[in-house]
Amino acid sequence: MDHVDQPTTASKTTITLVRTPSRPYAQTLWLGGAVVALDQATKALVRWRLDLHDSVNVIPGLLDITHVRNTGAAFGILNAADFPFKSAVMLAIALAAFAAIAYFSTRLAVHEVLARAGLTLVFAGAVGNLIDRATVGYVTDFVDVYWREWHFWAFNVADAAITVGAALVILDLLLAGRHAPRPV
Repeated sequence: MDHVDQPTTASKTTITLVRTPSRPYAQTLWLGGAVVALDQATKALVRWRLDLHDSVNVIPGLLDITHVRNTGAAFGILNAADFPFKSAVMLAIALAAFAAIAYFSTRLAVHEVLARAGLTLVFAGAVGNLIDRATVGYVTDFVDVYWREWHFWAFNVADAAITVGAALVILDLLLAGRHAPRPV
């Protein structure tokens, strides 16, 4: 009897950081909806309970809730700038971000959970801030982190979601290199 060599395949070891959901799009919708709802609820509460520029001390020497208005981009970028069609420019930036997120989302495989969660957080944060711009003409910021005389830019739940989401996308990109196919 002749012995026929069967092709062998090297076993591949993969590290799964997060279990792949059976319905990733449903979880994406829930996550995004929860972020937008929390963002809008906290902003409405701040506008209702605090006059503009009023503060409530939460952690002395570190954290206040301060009602401020941001007519610029994230973290107050362009807030002090006053130029014609500023609202239109800010809307165009938001729409460009939505288009980029939509494009990258279509390129994700179901198992790319970190990237999907990251893009969802970025998208939901952008939606939350866009709702503010469309309804009240500015973004309500209120989280004031500081140390002595140094203050970080005031931010909100949407800004935090955008930041965490971007970090998750970067983490996914860094971890993706470990799963790249290796030449033989």
